[in-house]
Amino acid sequence: MKPLKNTEQDFGLIAMSLHWMMALLIIVMLILGFSIAILPPVGVGPLKSNLVFIHKEIGVLILTLVAFRLIWRLFNVLPELAPSIPTWQQTGARAVHIALYGFMFALPLSGWAMSSAAGFSVSYFGLFDLPYIVAPNRDKAMLFLEIHKWLAIGLIATLVLHIGAALFHHFINKDDTLKKMLP
Repeated sequence: MKPLKNTEQDFGLIAMSLHWMMALLIIVMLILGFSIAILPPVGVGPLKSNLVFIHKEIGVLILTLVAFRLIWRLFNVLPELAPSIPTWQQTGARAVHIALYGFMFALPLSGWAMSSAAGFSVSYFGLFDLPYIVAPNRDKAMLFLEIHKWLAIGLIATLVLHIGAALFHHFINKDDTLKKMLP
């Protein structure tokens, strides 16, 4: 059984659990986001507002988890990359991971700003409402909607690189890069 904390050879159970939990939540968020985007603004009853509510709740959860995940990562050793990985790929892997963290913070924050600018509250699972981070303003709401959309597109592109690299290492290079993140 794997240890809770990372070692120089492997990711620990906590890092793996956070990784896969966030992967699942991000996929759900992307599906919800695209579903919300394709629904007409009126005429679908409570469906769209329910999807938006769920999208916001999961967004707050992702923001909380990514903060915890970053703290966990900063205080844990990172497993060494396979020695066969060229320097340019190591640099690329680090850049992609930094970009993923950036998107995991920026998307929920831009969604929160969009809701605030639109005059809608963001709830933390019904326990309390988060404060507005910008004053209500229709033009700002539209700007944050556009930012949110482009951040989602950037996240998707970065995920394609991340997943593609993991599969490349597993099936083509046949190294243990992907295995380090599997139980």
